Amino acid sequence: MFNRFLASIGIGSAKIDTLLEKARYSPGEEVRGVVKIQGGSVEQRIETIQLSVMTEYIRESNDNKIKQHGEVGRYQVSVPFTLQSGESREVPFSFRLPHQTPLTIGRAPVWVKTELDVRGGIDPGDNDRIDVIPTAAMNTVLEALGVIGFRLRKAECEYSSRLGGKMPFIQELEFVPTTQFRSQLDELEVMFYPSDHELELVLQIDRRARGLSSFFAEAMNMDESFVRTRFTNDQLAAGPQVIAKQLTDIISRYV
Repeated sequence: MFNRFLASIGIGSAKIDTLLEKARYSPGEEVRGVVKIQGGSVEQRIETIQLSVMTEYIRESNDNKIKQHGEVGRYQVSVPFTLQSGESREVPFSFRLPHQTPLTIGRAPVWVKTELDVRGGIDPGDNDRIDVIPTAAMNTVLEALGVIGFRLRKAECEYSSRLGGKMPFIQELEFVPTTQFRSQLDELEVMFYPSDHELELVLQIDRRARGLSSFFAEAMNMDESFVRTRFTNDQLAAGPQVIAKQLTDIISRYV
C-alpha cells in the first residue's frame, strides 16, 4: 500500500524513453520509433500513450513578446494496459509528420512530446528534439528566391489567427532583397502551406517608402500586400529557374 502511495506521487512509478528511428524529417514524412516503458515498484494501469509534435511561437501582449508552446499534431499510440511491477515493455509507433510542421531554421524548435496517462498517478513524460528540413518542393522555392536575389534574414513562428489555419500560429520566413528588388522592397515574408500535390505560398510584400505618400503608407502599414499563389508538383518539377521567373512576375505586380 505504501509503495502504491509513493507511485501516486511519482516515486517508484513507471519511466518512459522514446526512441525515434532518426532525428531529421521533412513535413509529411512518416515518423517511426518505439516507446520504452519500465515498470516501477507497483503494478500500474496505463490508460494511453500519446505523442505530440510541439513547437514554440511568439505572441505579443501589451508590447511584450511572449514565447508559448504550440501543438502541431497529437497521436494516441496505445490502448489501455496494465504494467506490472518491474516489467519492461516496448510500444512501436508511426505517424505522419504534419504538413504544417515548422522548419527548424531560425528560432523554431520542434520536438516530440511523449505522455503516459497513468491512472491514479503522476504522468511521466519525455521530450525528443527533431530537425525539420524543407521538402523538395520547398527547396525549389527557396532556391528560386535565391536566384532573384532574396536572402533569408530570419524565421520565426508567430501568433496569427488569420494565417495559421487550424493552428494559432504560422512560420514566417523573412527575406531581404539584395539585387533586382533592392530599391523597391524592404522585405519579403514567405509562408508555406504544403500538401501532397501542391505548395501554396502566402507572400507578404513590404514595399520601400518612396516619397511622402509612400512614407505615410508605410507608417500606417498600408505598404504591405498579401498575395496567395500555388505551385503544383508538376510546376515545381520544372526547377528553380522557372519558379524564379513566375515569382518575379508576381512580385513585380505589387511594387
